[in-house]
Amino acid sequence: MEGGLTLVLDVGKTNAKMSLWNRAGACVARRARANVPQAGGDYPSLDLDGLEVFVADTVREMARLGRVERIAPVTHAAAAVLMRGDDLYAPPMDYELEVPPETRRAYAAERDPFAATGSPLLPQGLNLGLQLFHLERLTGPWPDDVKIVLWPQYWAHRFCGVLASEVTSLGCHTDLWRPVEAAPSDLAVRRGWARRLPPIRKAADVLGRVTGEWTALGLPADCEVLCGLHDSNSALLAARGHAEIAENDAAILSTGTWFVAMRSLGPAPGEPPRLDAGRDCLVNVDARGRPAPSARFMGGREAETIAGLDSFHITDNYDPQALIRALPGLMAAGAMVLPTFAPGFGPFPDRDGIFLNPPETLEEKRAVLGLYLALMSDACLDLIGARERVLVEGRFAEAEVFVGALAALRPETAVYVSNAHDDVPFGALRLVFPDLAPRSALRRIAPLDLPLEPYRALWRARIAGEA
Repeated sequence: MEGGLTLVLDVGKTNAKMSLWNRAGACVARRARANVPQAGGDYPSLDLDGLEVFVADTVREMARLGRVERIAPVTHAAAAVLMRGDDLYAPPMDYELEVPPETRRAYAAERDPFAATGSPLLPQGLNLGLQLFHLERLTGPWPDDVKIVLWPQYWAHRFCGVLASEVTSLGCHTDLWRPVEAAPSDLAVRRGWARRLPPIRKAADVLGRVTGEWTALGLPADCEVLCGLHDSNSALLAARGHAEIAENDAAILSTGTWFVAMRSLGPAPGEPPRLDAGRDCLVNVDARGRPAPSARFMGGREAETIAGLDSFHITDNYDPQALIRALPGLMAAGAMVLPTFAPGFGPFPDRDGIFLNPPETLEEKRAVLGLYLALMSDACLDLIGARERVLVEGRFAEAEVFVGALAALRPETAVYVSNAHDDVPFGALRLVFPDLAPRSALRRIAPLDLPLEPYRALWRARIAGEA
């Protein structure tokens, strides 16, 4: 039986995954399930009950494969659980809920300025502060002993019974954190939320050992539980394992339900870029507590709408060369997607999405979709001042039209992808083994040989209403 294994729980918005890793950085096993938000109650919530069953069943299965020495939780942002002692007080909201307009207006009047938090006022419940504000109205007044537990640290608590907070989730468009000052926002202090946060620990800190509930499922009693972190930051840690990225000024484009462009400013960052709060820009906080300028759009969700594709299987039955051969004719015919099919999000949040001159076949729509995702990613990278190098990770990294078009749109930038499929869990593994290098080398993407600069100019002119 193999020893020294690390179990990573990765709870994304669309899917939850668990993977088992050895000390050499090889994935031993992985399992996944779809996440379905739960209706009923006072608000739509994340599927805690379904996740509990998935986690327990997977732990039981993976404990038979080897000796699990540690567990590292990683999740998406914009979620928290209200705890009272070890008990659930209120389940985490689904951030895609629609908050009543009067609640949103009252909340907006209390927020810290964008310049202080790097957190814009986002649609739906994407600001965790707005979720808490709404939760107070639905479930308050809260007893004095209620704690606000961020989503990765909720799972750490489930494994070991220790409560903690951590800055990558706390500093991710929550309105609760001031990244430069490394301190809670005025809003969080004024409303008493800051005192309800458990002690802040580092992502790599060991909070404790698993409880008897998990040893009964086969985990050893000395299995350690890490504090954990936000998923896009975990992808950034994985990227830094490559020599081409390391401590250089580099951008990581994490792709999935969300396309998140996060810039690591390097050892001598100089003046950080001025971000536009109205274009879905924000300041993330990396695992070392350093600000990371970011911009994003809901690329995976838009792909499903534009081309009718399940974004989790975006490259199934995918013939990139056939799609590339089709592009000149599609471009000449005026096929073009204008943003946005996820209203309120991304660099053009106030635009209404439209597919101009759409082709008839799914494959041709997929080709034009690749251009659209590249144009949107290019706009996001411009917003954060990305330069020199970009690493595309996640399930769209294998979409050759998308990455080739992005390389063509940014000829002065080295665009890389890796052959790895597990950047997020591998980043969590590097919390334990910081010198661990990825097993797969980066591949530099060759730009598509297409006239994309005129196409981009027309695309931007149409967005601006100038063409």
